[in-house]
Amino acid sequence: MMRADLQRIHNWVPEGARVLDLGCGDGTLLAALAEHKKVTGYGLEIDPDGITACLAKGVNVIEQNLDAGLSNFEDDACDLVVMTQALQALRRPDRMLDEMLRVAGECIITFPNFAYWRHRAYLGLRGYMPVSKSLPHAWYDTPNIHLSTFNDFEQLCRDKGLMIVDRAVGVGSRGGNWASRRWPNLFGEIAIFRVTRR
Repeated sequence: MMRADLQRIHNWVPEGARVLDLGCGDGTLLAALAEHKKVTGYGLEIDPDGITACLAKGVNVIEQNLDAGLSNFEDDACDLVVMTQALQALRRPDRMLDEMLRVAGECIITFPNFAYWRHRAYLGLRGYMPVSKSLPHAWYDTPNIHLSTFNDFEQLCRDKGLMIVDRAVGVGSRGGNWASRRWPNLFGEIAIFRVTRR
């Protein structure tokens, strides 16, 4: 069973698309897309265990640090670039967004929403940086260096003149509910965005 954000992405990807999956992890998304939607493409991953899992699933994977950029891919080389739960771990997420939309006209990005009400309550009531399912590391060993919110990401897209085609929320292991759809910045645990160049 796929995570809720991966299921949403699966539904958004068109049949037969050429997809680049950044920080593809164990290749679950690309394997499902190849099987059910005849998608072709590559995953980029830096973790050796993730690379091994991708190869076991028959996923084309390249070992690459995303902070180095995507200069090994030509302009418009793909139909779609996907990045799940990795934006917050990059040194310059704004530059990666530019790179993603250079390589493809559309991208799908997911990240943990730091403004989620449980994170706010944890910080406000306990006085400590939140630790949760979507933010599972302590402040001193976290790979997350740029935590953001729905509002932050939407502002970045406006500043760059990008169009948000669709937006969805995840809460835990499932999709959002009416409250998270109405007030995603407060009740959405996982932000899911579909963005294009204008």
